[in-house]
Amino acid sequence: MAIQKSDPAVDGVHAFKLPDVGEGLVEAELLTWYVAPGDELTVNQMICEIETAKAVVELPSPYAGTVKELRAQEGETVEVGTVIITIDDGTGSGGGASDGGTATTAAPETPADDGEEKEKPLVGYGEKAAPTQRRARRRHAPAGTVPTAPAPEPEPAAPAPAEPAAPNGAAAQGRPLAKPPVRKLAKDLGVDLASLTPTGTDGIVTRDDVRSAAEPATAAPEPAAAARPAPAAGDQSARERRVPVKGVRKHTAAAMVDSAFTAPHVTEFLQIDITGTMNAVKRLRERPDFADVKVSPLLLVAKALLMAVRRHPEVNSSWDGENQEIVLKDYVNLGIAAATDRGLVVPNIKDAHAQALPELAASLKGLTETAREGKTSPADMSGGTITITNVGVFGVDAGTPIINPGEAAILAFGQIRDMPWVHEGELAVRKVTTLALSFDHRLVDGELGSKVLRDIGTALEDPELTALAWG
Repeated sequence: MAIQKSDPAVDGVHAFKLPDVGEGLVEAELLTWYVAPGDELTVNQMICEIETAKAVVELPSPYAGTVKELRAQEGETVEVGTVIITIDDGTGSGGGASDGGTATTAAPETPADDGEEKEKPLVGYGEKAAPTQRRARRRHAPAGTVPTAPAPEPEPAAPAPAEPAAPNGAAAQGRPLAKPPVRKLAKDLGVDLASLTPTGTDGIVTRDDVRSAAEPATAAPEPAAAARPAPAAGDQSARERRVPVKGVRKHTAAAMVDSAFTAPHVTEFLQIDITGTMNAVKRLRERPDFADVKVSPLLLVAKALLMAVRRHPEVNSSWDGENQEIVLKDYVNLGIAAATDRGLVVPNIKDAHAQALPELAASLKGLTETAREGKTSPADMSGGTITITNVGVFGVDAGTPIINPGEAAILAFGQIRDMPWVHEGELAVRKVTTLALSFDHRLVDGELGSKVLRDIGTALEDPELTALAWG
């Protein structure tokens, strides 16, 4: 993701402000810095990782130069538009003033036969000296003076021997040498880089160094309970832990409160025999065109919902309160609620209505894997029109799901259980599940909601016949 340049340089120093990487986000938590003051940057080099209300995102630098200052701390919540880092591009003025107070202009420097200049290093590798050529500076003589012959240039001194690397791999400024991914690994594992003895070339801390240091800490037993001070009588706070509400969980909490108290929710339930769907899943898994994708009951639930939306497009709409209009959508961006370590996220499959079943299966697989890895982008979670939440994976039969803000309905898919069921006039053990449809009663009345839920149930009870009848 390229970040657009947004500010002019002041004396060669650019102030990089936290951008809005989503749609109307107002803040983000700075998780990890990949750079430090003094590091050299190239354009589009990743400088930090942030967590917005929707996703974890890495920010690239729009400027090349030297990191001058970090303006935000790791773990800090920063408002969009706040300067988080300053970068010196090396073009700032370096001129001084003459003895009389008049500014003098230095002639441009040109290469000479001697001298030494420091070459800009790569991130995490410190500075290294590289021989260059440079002429001595010349100053313009004041008007009316007679120029004198220039003093002979001194003979170049022999280069000083390189200082040995510090035993802990620290750079000249005392910062350990390590690549950004290694720094991030150390932060995640709670390892202090300065305490390590580097084994990499030129004193670089490696991944193995970090992992080796983390293993003893991980294996260390916790102190005995007797060694911990006992809380005072009646002090309940000593037995409580507080977790800041940030990022995805903060966004989810606000969105659910807004939805629950803005849209009048109605939830209907339907218990169905899903044996036909389970048999269809087994047969689809054997087909060559489904060999590289995951075929699960959720796939056919998604297909059933898409069929119902095509028959009842009003359920795929939104409420425009400002203009007092109902917005009917001739496309379906199908949201799939996914539980992650960061909280609940609802990425959606764009134009799911236009996808054939193998393509829909591949989209579901990619969406869920990306969500579990914490790599869902803000764009993937924007623009949803209707959602499925699979509560059955948690061993739950049913629930009353809260509608995703801006949508008209959400379908909850419960666990599949072996239950006694009357099938073709006889009692038999069948695969049974419960569906729950929550809908916004401003957009969907009871009749429409019932028809949508019944159509979904019919499609799952006999998926092959339904596909032939409804296409």
